[in-house]
Amino acid sequence: MSPQEKPVDLRTSLRGADGGSKGEITLPGLFGEKARDHLVYEVVHMQQASKRAGTHATKTRAFVSGGGAKPWRQKGTGRARSGSNRSPIWAGGATVFGPQPRDYAYRVPAKARRVALRSVLADRQRSGAVTVVDQIALAEPKTKRVVELLAALGLEGSVLIVSKDENVALERAARNLKSVKVLRSAGVNVYDVLKHQHVLLTQDAVQALAERLES
Repeated sequence: MSPQEKPVDLRTSLRGADGGSKGEITLPGLFGEKARDHLVYEVVHMQQASKRAGTHATKTRAFVSGGGAKPWRQKGTGRARSGSNRSPIWAGGATVFGPQPRDYAYRVPAKARRVALRSVLADRQRSGAVTVVDQIALAEPKTKRVVELLAALGLEGSVLIVSKDENVALERAARNLKSVKVLRSAGVNVYDVLKHQHVLLTQDAVQALAERLES
């Protein structure tokens, strides 16, 4: 460690679902990752490119109907020679080098994706946007229970909620809230972390992320 670098404090409060304090925990080392802006850019670009449908298409001369007969004879008319009324230079003609259906998806190496995800999670932690709760167990799968949970924790704006495994009640209860998204730890990604103002993690989800990202 260089003299200019300060040790990162990874201690944070552990909250209960009712908003009360459950003590303090030390977050895994992934939350101390330094900023990796270029890697983050590359991963977000990859995710967005993979979502593109790529169904755009224009008609080349192979697809434009008509044009079978030569419009006029080659010589003697005083006009420029022409072989088809579907030439690209004619109105209603074909398109030259126009877009065709294609797949925009590409892959960033897995190690780079892990580093980028650690970087954005660490950035959220440094800015105080990460909240850890001991567990989330809703009494019933209703939207108002999620609203009450977020209000008790003082989380306003968009929230990404991360649980370790499937939480059917939570997923059903949150799906009507446009600013709230629920993911399992295996599905946490750079784009969704950046898209939301707050990240709410269960304690076991923190450990699952450590196992996934610190390898």
